[in-house]
This record gives sequence, structure tokens and C-alpha cells, in this order.
Amino acid sequence: MNAVAIGPFIFAPDRFAAILAIAAFMGLSEILARKVDSSFSTWAWRATLVFILGARAGHVLQHAETFLQEPMRILYFWQGGFLIPAGVALTLLYTLASHRRQLRLLPWTALPALAAAYVAVFVLQLTAGTPATPLPESGTYLTLAGDTFNPVDMKGKPVVINLWATWCPPCRREMPMMAELAATSDNADLVFVNQGEGQEVIKQYLASENLQIERMVLDPVGAFGQHYGAVGLPATLFIDSDGTLQSLHMGEISREVLQSKIADLVAPGG
Repeated sequence: MNAVAIGPFIFAPDRFAAILAIAAFMGLSEILARKVDSSFSTWAWRATLVFILGARAGHVLQHAETFLQEPMRILYFWQGGFLIPAGVALTLLYTLASHRRQLRLLPWTALPALAAAYVAVFVLQLTAGTPATPLPESGTYLTLAGDTFNPVDMKGKPVVINLWATWCPPCRREMPMMAELAATSDNADLVFVNQGEGQEVIKQYLASENLQIERMVLDPVGAFGQHYGAVGLPATLFIDSDGTLQSLHMGEISREVLQSKIADLVAPGG
């Protein structure tokens, strides 16, 4: 499953799992606050914040080299990027410290923590797996430069396809970074497939942002998105040298996640 759609809202599976896990954690903690001790309510809110900040800090430290180049991106929580073990470790330390004078309450904290872990694992297993979708075999497209583009010609080398549109704010935010990697990366070809817009709109956007992208493909009816079952934008497809979809990232992607997925794609057996 590539994404979870609830009405107009679209969630990547990992983010949907995180939301439900936090909801389970907070809900059970509130029950404990009413049935056992009122302090569980305050503990739960603080523990959740500690977990998020700890997991984010762990991710930033793990990729310190790239974050030092763009320090403001440390605050870009919406891009994702969390080191779960770091969050768990810091939350455990906070829990031990906050209950040092009420040790009788400490065992109760395991209940909401285990519930959250169970929900997260269950949702991830339920939504796991990316259909091994082949490249579109029918249809010839035009590039922004006016050349013909046939998707099956991409076979033979790992490919990253970014589905985007100028009206999509997350697409616009990630585009400069992706354009930079497209110009400098030799590990995989990066192809940008615009969904449903005309040449002039795209050209005006690229000119206004001073972006130069070699492989910009026009998809006026959104056929790529339909073929891969992408329910929203942006969507980044990671396709192996055989032309088979290996993974799909829904929503804005960070530099670290993009580089990591490209590395997985070009690794032996990837």
C-alpha cells in the first residue's frame, strides 16, 4: 500500500502508523490518569514530546554532515526523518527520572508504551509492501524540450521518478534539492514527470525559481500517477534497473531519505 487516504487527507504508511500509535499512547495514558494516578496525563504529554525531539535529534546527528550545510532543516519535521531507537532511549530516561519518587507507578508506564508499539507495528504490517509495478509499456510522452520520451527506455539503470505539479507546495519545497541531486548524482537517473500541467506553466515556474532540469516529462492526463496508484503529490518512485517499482515515497522527501533510498536501489540485490 502506497498511502492511506481518509477523505481529502493522504498519509504515508509510516506517518499514519505514528499518528495512530501516539493516539493509542495518549488515550491509554488518560485512562491511567483517571483510574490510577492523575500524574499520568502530564507524563504522557511530556513523554510524547521527549520521544519526538529525541528521535529527531538522533536522525540529525546521524546525518550531521548534510544538516550542518542547511541547519534550518533541523526544524523541518514535516519532511520526516526520525531515529526511533534514540526517541525510545530518551523517553525511557525521562520516564525513570520523572517517576524516581513514585516507583510504584513505574510499571504502569509500560502499558501505553506497549500499546503504542503494537499499534505502530500492526499498521506498518497491514500497509507494508509495494506492488512490483513495471514501467508503463504504452504511451509516448513529450519532454519540456519537445523530445519524445518512452518510459520503457529507462530500463538498464536505476531510476527515480518524481511526480509533481507547480500548484503543490511540498513539490515546490523539495524541487530545488531534487534538481541539485539530479545534476550531480551518477548512481541513478532522476526523471521529473509533471502531472497535468502545460509547458508554459512549467517553464514559468522553473524560470522563476532559477531551476534547470534536464529530464522534465509532460504527463497532461496524470497517466503515471494512475499507473502507479499514487493518490497524491508529490510522489517519488524508486525503480530498479529491470524497470520494476521497488518503493514509493508519498509526500515531501528529505535529502537524507532520498539519498538513502537511492543507495538501497543501487546496492547489490536492491
